[in-house]
Amino acid sequence: MKIVVLERNSVGTDVDVSCLEKFGEVVCYPNTVADVTAERIKDADVVICNKAPMNETTMKSAPNIKLICLFATGYDNVDIAYCKSRGIKVANVVNYCTAMVAQHTLLLALALTEKLVHYDQYVKSGAYSAQDRFSNFDRVFHDMEGMTWGIVGMGTIGRRVAALAQALGCRVIFYSASGQSTCTAYERVDFDTLLAQSDILSLHCPLSDRTRGLIGKDALAKMKKTAILINVARGPVVDTQALYDALTGDRIAAAGLDVLEKEPMAKDDPLRKIQDSTKLIVTPHMAWASVEARTRVVEETCKNIEAFLNGEARNVVS
Repeated sequence: MKIVVLERNSVGTDVDVSCLEKFGEVVCYPNTVADVTAERIKDADVVICNKAPMNETTMKSAPNIKLICLFATGYDNVDIAYCKSRGIKVANVVNYCTAMVAQHTLLLALALTEKLVHYDQYVKSGAYSAQDRFSNFDRVFHDMEGMTWGIVGMGTIGRRVAALAQALGCRVIFYSASGQSTCTAYERVDFDTLLAQSDILSLHCPLSDRTRGLIGKDALAKMKKTAILINVARGPVVDTQALYDALTGDRIAAAGLDVLEKEPMAKDDPLRKIQDSTKLIVTPHMAWASVEARTRVVEETCKNIEAFLNGEARNVVS
């Protein structure tokens, strides 16, 4: 059996992937773009990928593919309908980075709430040493206790974030984009109520027709001017231009982003113009990527392949 790993570096070169070798021949590519995907998988039995497109165009000349494994939870790069038509199974990895994404969400919220970057730079610039008083608080910040923390997507990550927010004294409310949430531990509200009441709004929903562009011009206009938006879900859930306009027009206070509409960040992305880190913090899609989480991705992928070979459906999404 031939296993082709299209984006080996997506789990980091510090993480060992040799466990895959017990299943057969393994060919690894550091990264793969759409133009070369078809050539690289043409004689593969199993494809392991992350963002490389898996669709009719890339797979039509690859007759042996039986299984696609994602080094990820999301599978929006895979044409599920096409895979089903060919009997190709698709397996993802779930719950491997819940703790890390929740941690990063809280980090962004705390850093923006307390203007942390500003105060760090204030000290390092020498301004603190030059002043004649023991403290400085020239940029106003607030207690998080008593704030309302709104969540879109009350799945595993959303619930972990909710628990952290509640532990800090926040009131937690949430909106179910799918309308299918069974969560009863926190107050469920409609979308307009979520926007109007949230002091911090964090996004933890998958990308779908319902959520693409969910946070656009109209939604941002309904938020508090003091609100902070956190996106650790998928970039296209937020309209980039609308967010830029809202931040530069002081229609919301700040945003923390780990995901963008285009990744890596486009050179003409308007958000690059915002250099004030009390208003915008952007991290390079790293919220999931602790070494522990990346190691789990590889381990779970091996388990998915082993289950497939044993005729078991483990983490199969199609």
